[in-house]
Amino acid sequence: MEIQNVVASSSLGQELDLNHIEECLKGAEYNPQQFPGLVYRIKEPKTATLLFRSGKIVCTGGKSKDEVIKAVGKVIKDLEQADIFITQEPVVEVQNIVASSDLGDEINLNTVAITLGLEKVEYEPEQFPGLVYRLDDPKVVVLLFSSGKMVITGAKIPNDVIRAVDKIAEELRDAGLMN
Repeated sequence: MEIQNVVASSSLGQELDLNHIEECLKGAEYNPQQFPGLVYRIKEPKTATLLFRSGKIVCTGGKSKDEVIKAVGKVIKDLEQADIFITQEPVVEVQNIVASSDLGDEINLNTVAITLGLEKVEYEPEQFPGLVYRLDDPKVVVLLFSSGKMVITGAKIPNDVIRAVDKIAEELRDAGLMN
């Protein structure tokens, strides 16, 4: 299992002047006609942070919650260079983890769709080559491909990704669809 992206949100606890931030920070892009937030990209850790006038922020691109927290800290330091001082310690909440995994075995998605139950599975190969499997526990969505590769999304903690991968592998083995 490899985490590809962690999306997290927070609040800086104050309103922001996005035009001023765009002028002061290299790499900041603000086009309110296209999108209401300012996009600020940093190189280390490689992330993009969306800043909104309300002070709400969304950070994406991190590979862990720690990376996202580090990125938010860097954004706050950079804002201080623009004479914007954040007095509230932001609480970073993970909204979504996107991860990939590989079962190491090719699988027949038509058989999997029938075996796992049509109420939790969407599979329309003419429209999308992957099978969409919605798990209740953990509450995640898995895109399963015939190569055995998977994309897991919707997790809030890394352990939910591990549980989802283990659960699917076990269900497929129990049904005789995988070694």
